[in-house]
Amino acid sequence: MNYYQFLKNSIRHIRTTGTITRSSRTTCKMMIRNVDFGRGRYFVELGGGDGVMTRYILRAMHPDAKLMTFEINPDFVRALHKIDDPRLIVISDQAQKLPHYLKVHRFPHADAIISSLPLLVIPSDERTAIVQACRESLRPGGTFSQIHYSPTLKNFYGYIFGNVEMKFVLLNLPPAFIMYCQKNHEHV
Repeated sequence: MNYYQFLKNSIRHIRTTGTITRSSRTTCKMMIRNVDFGRGRYFVELGGGDGVMTRYILRAMHPDAKLMTFEINPDFVRALHKIDDPRLIVISDQAQKLPHYLKVHRFPHADAIISSLPLLVIPSDERTAIVQACRESLRPGGTFSQIHYSPTLKNFYGYIFGNVEMKFVLLNLPPAFIMYCQKNHEHV
């Protein structure tokens, strides 16, 4: 999918894409900076788009690892299916169903979840269900990374995970905030 096709599709589906441009190279690198690709074998991406972030994740993964990517936009799902990598599992369904698909594909847990979902525009009950499903699906010590274009939800992640680190990425259009969380043993 070229830049103009992505732009047109994103404008048409702005409520589910949350942006009109792809993530920059800097943003992709920042999104996966806290992921332990050496140890982890089970990764999840929420909001795969046309595969820009997906490809970064796949390049960093161990040859025996698996990546489950969720995307609901049919045009983006088709673009993801064109990625020729047997480690990639494309799921065309809602992110709240993550625990179900982990069982279906025999993932014992997620080592890391990298999300580009537009959670700020998703209704709060649905947003909470998605992020709680992510926390429950992570192994202890597993990481969750979420891109935003506003720092508004930082406390929301802190409430669910008990911890959150935020980094600002200027080299993105628009500039982005990345929230990093880690599942710890104590917080419920």
